[in-house]
Amino acid sequence: MAVGEFFLGGRMSCFDSRFAAHPGYARMFRPGALTLGVFLPLEPYDGPAARMDAAGQTERAVQAERAGFAALWARDIPPPAPAFGDTGRAYDPWTWLTHIAARTSRIALATGSTVLPPHRPVDTAKSAARLDLLSGRRLVLGAAAGDRSVEFPAYGPDRDDSGALFRTAVSTLRRLWTEDSPAAGPHHGAFGDAGVPPGPSEPSGGRVPVLVTGHSRQSVPWIAEHADGWLMEPRPLIQQCRTTALWRKAVHDAGEPRKPFAQTLRLDLVDRPDARPRAIPLGYRTGRRYLRSHLEGLRDTGVHHVVLDLRHGRRPAAEVLRELGEYVLPHFPAHGTYAQAPAVSAA
Repeated sequence: MAVGEFFLGGRMSCFDSRFAAHPGYARMFRPGALTLGVFLPLEPYDGPAARMDAAGQTERAVQAERAGFAALWARDIPPPAPAFGDTGRAYDPWTWLTHIAARTSRIALATGSTVLPPHRPVDTAKSAARLDLLSGRRLVLGAAAGDRSVEFPAYGPDRDDSGALFRTAVSTLRRLWTEDSPAAGPHHGAFGDAGVPPGPSEPSGGRVPVLVTGHSRQSVPWIAEHADGWLMEPRPLIQQCRTTALWRKAVHDAGEPRKPFAQTLRLDLVDRPDARPRAIPLGYRTGRRYLRSHLEGLRDTGVHHVVLDLRHGRRPAAEVLRELGEYVLPHFPAHGTYAQAPAVSAA
């Protein structure tokens, strides 16, 4: 049993059974195991913008599914902000992930992350529910309060209200997905008899799994109670171990079923397997052997999913995906991908 997994009340706690029938969530998360995802666009680039060739990106997304990745992640950047240093993922995530959903069949589709406060929850609920249904229940909604100053003037809300708006949005999404006649939340209109299909009769009660990103101006106890998982930035292993322990305790104290912990990791995978790691912002430039060791350490601290960001790499993404699929992914398989653990070369 991994160091980060432990017993509560004399038995091993498991993740929320409400999502056992949700293929996307189930593919990504299982207690004691770690899976891997990748951010779109799947290409290295310098500066704030990627080429975002749709045909090439679709081909890489299909390659990632065939290689055995658990999830494809798309960011939501409502208005591009060049000063922030990244406009390269500015494709609308609903359009982009619907396009990818039509060309894949198993890989989970995740937003990393949808900025909730600028948008009306009814619009987010409709987009997420329909994408989840059309993709075969593969959507996992990463949600954030927003950290770019241009997002709020462009849409109207005051940035100082983003924490309260985020809380209201999360609760409103839940009501819209699970109640036939949801009550209205403040500032978000009256819904009357309106609901958002898929509704309460659907698997998971119509809910789309929600992972809160960072703190989103909330306390850890609030996240533990209201989220279906927590997505954080990478931290040194010892510090991340403390964070996952804090998360497990907060979930337990909230009386909630076990909930997964995920993180991002920027990766520049070099073509020398034994290359030692060098730090880059929020990640490493390293060979595959250290990467595997680092991922094993994260798994043992209680991290359940790692989203790899290949933007800062210096090799073609197709080449990196091929190497990861051959040498790394078999050690961290997406759940349901491998009927039996394959023989893995030590190379």
